[in-house]
Amino acid sequence: MSERSISIFYPCYNDWGTIGSMVLLTVHTAERLGLDYDVTVVDDGSGEHTQDVLAEIERQFPVVRIIHREQNGGYGAALRTGFTAASREWIFYTDGDAQYDVREMERLLEHAGPDVDVVQGVKIERRDPLHRIIVGRIYHWIVRTAFGLKLSDVDCDFRLMRRTVFDRITLVSDSGVICAEMMTKIQRAGFRVLEVPVHHYQRAHGKSQFFNFPRIFRVARNLTSLWVRLVLLRKEV
Repeated sequence: MSERSISIFYPCYNDWGTIGSMVLLTVHTAERLGLDYDVTVVDDGSGEHTQDVLAEIERQFPVVRIIHREQNGGYGAALRTGFTAASREWIFYTDGDAQYDVREMERLLEHAGPDVDVVQGVKIERRDPLHRIIVGRIYHWIVRTAFGLKLSDVDCDFRLMRRTVFDRITLVSDSGVICAEMMTKIQRAGFRVLEVPVHHYQRAHGKSQFFNFPRIFRVARNLTSLWVRLVLLRKEV
């Protein structure tokens, strides 16, 4: 069945403590489900420790391809690299920090039918410190309101999408606002989106790259620029 053909990828930036277990669970899940699949890790300029882990993953799992970006180009740049590298009919991705259980990819695949283009995860409950939950809710409300999005959970990066979606939309963001850009363009193009509840877990390793004041300022600036292009000027498709 065509819905069983899937390219899986993970953006990775210094996720040495989690990416190995994610790849292991991914391969086991894909084999158990009988998928026609490939797995890619997009290394966005990680440090030496992560490089060592990725080298070991390549040795242990021949099915996994590692794409190395020499310098950290941002979350959006890593996602665009992963989307470009995907070759199968469906694309699944989530972040390399293991705050989602990759085995729940099966939940999304159950809904990957002919009448659906995007299966979007929705966090059942956000497992983050209180300040992250508050800032996340504010960000979610701003993005939904500013871009007119109908999604229940804009910033849930646990998605299954038809590869043909990217024949009609072009992503340009290098930063984390790529999710707002992507879902706005998907909704505007009329693609059919189905939301499925998934679990969210506390961060087991490392720390968020988002929650510091300089980065929040840059996100606000990038989000404003994106709103001007997509909503005010309607310049991009």
